[in-house]
Order: sequence, then C-alpha cells, then structure tokens
Amino acid sequence: MKVLLLGARGFIGKNLSIYLSKDYLIKQISLRDADWEKEALFGDVFINLVGKAHDHEKKATEADFYHANLELAMKSFQVFKDSSARLFIHVSSLAALEEFESKEPLTEDAKCNPSSWYGKSKRAAEEWLLAQEIPKDKRLIILRPPMVHGPGDKGNLTLLFKFVEKGLPYPLIKFNNARSFIGIENFCFFIDQIIQKFDSIPNGIFHISDDEPLSTSDLIKFIKEVTNKKGFDLGIPKGLVIFMAKIGDFIPFPLNSKRLKKMTGTLLVANNKIKEQLKIERLPITAKEGMIKTIESFRRNKN
Repeated sequence: MKVLLLGARGFIGKNLSIYLSKDYLIKQISLRDADWEKEALFGDVFINLVGKAHDHEKKATEADFYHANLELAMKSFQVFKDSSARLFIHVSSLAALEEFESKEPLTEDAKCNPSSWYGKSKRAAEEWLLAQEIPKDKRLIILRPPMVHGPGDKGNLTLLFKFVEKGLPYPLIKFNNARSFIGIENFCFFIDQIIQKFDSIPNGIFHISDDEPLSTSDLIKFIKEVTNKKGFDLGIPKGLVIFMAKIGDFIPFPLNSKRLKKMTGTLLVANNKIKEQLKIERLPITAKEGMIKTIESFRRNKN
C-alpha cells in the first residue's frame, strides 16, 4: 500500500514517515513542487499534514492562515477525489473546537468555539470537507489532536523544559489544571490503525489523544526527574498573576490574559469514539511515558 504524506517536513511528518515505513511504501509530497498533483494520483492513502500553526516572526496575515489551512486542504481533497486512493486523513486540530478551556472532556459533537486565525481556518477546512460529496468507495477521516509532542518538537514544551532545566522557579504553580496531550507514538499508532481498518469507519471527525490528562505540575515534576534538577517553585498568588496578565493586555508584557489561559487552563479531550471504532482498549504508551520520552529527547538534543 502506498501512503502519501502531504506536508511531511515538520516533526509530526518526520516521525510518522519513519513509523509507517515499516509496513507501507511512503511517498512524501510537497505542495510547493510544481508536479505534486501528478505524483499524488498514484497513491492509496492521503494523509494531509499541511498547515500553518505558528507565527513566530509576527508577520503572518489572516490570509496566510486560510491559505495554508483551508485552501490547500481543498486542493488536496480535490486531487484525492480524482485519484484512485480510497482514504483521505485530514489532520485538523483541537483548536478548531476550543483553544482555551473545557473542564469536561470535549466530544466531537461539542459546539465549536475557535478564537484565533489558526483555529478558525482549521474549522473552516473541516466544514468545507464535511460538505463535500464522498464517493461510496472512499473515506474521509478528520482528526482533531490536542498538542502533539515528541522528538523534534520545538513548541511550547521546549520553553518549559529550558525554564525548569535551568533551575528557575516556575511562577504559575498555584494554578491547578489538567490538559490532554498526545505523544507522537500514540499519534502514529492511531494513524496506522485507521489505515488498517478504514473500511469499517464512517466518514467524519474523530478526536485522538492520550488516555490520561497531565497537569503543568506533572510536566515540571517529569522534567526535574529527567534532568535531576531540584530547584523550588515560586508560587505567586493567583490573583496577582491574573492582575499582571490584565496589564499585559494593554502594554507590552511577557504575560497577557490569552497566554495565561493557554498556560494554566484545563482543556480535556474525549477519545472514546475513535477507540470504539478501532476496537482499541489501550494505547501503546501512557501519557506519562510519552511525555518522559519527549523530555528525554530535549535533554539529548541539548547535549
């Protein structure tokens, strides 16, 4: 079976390519190549990883997000419909549903509340894909993962690692939260299982995540265990932190209300639906095991 990975240059694509290459012929497709559409006609499975999530240089426009997350998804799906492939896996994001807080595990039928250009453009792609007519012999599976982490990850977890690894006190320890994550090993496992069993899965949206949520305190504890850093935690009163964040809403400051919510809010995902469809009782690794592997990769790369 030939699996086409669209947008495979990021850490998810690199890890997924290695994982799936054990059982499938993998072809990495760059939508920057002029002849990518011709190459894509001869695959069995499309996995769309194309997207824009970050704007580190603060130069991206709303149109940039909609081009990467909506327009390229539309183009990829049209090519899929014209090809002989039978499965289109579109990797969306939990941000298409909720970006800040949910104290109850979010299910696929929850009301969508994206707030950023990223989340809104991801949701727009979901809506467009769901509105398309799917040929009877083809499947459309849309996946919403929370934060994906693993070797090669350069996101917010690396910032937390560097902070704690240096022995600096973490000032937000007074906030008790719980968040769903998904380690790259479990992410790849879900993809593999979907490829194997897609004939029995209906078209639609599915949430994928680790089985257990983790708190920020858990992450700090794991980092300290891996790095052998003891340090201490600076528990600034919550009211003072919230006040400082509100100041950051109006003047340049490292912390503002939106960033505080992302760092300290509870955001939970229910993965029951996809596990029931795939008849999965237990994932390959626990949330803790996956996070430890990620932190260990940060330490190795540092050395």
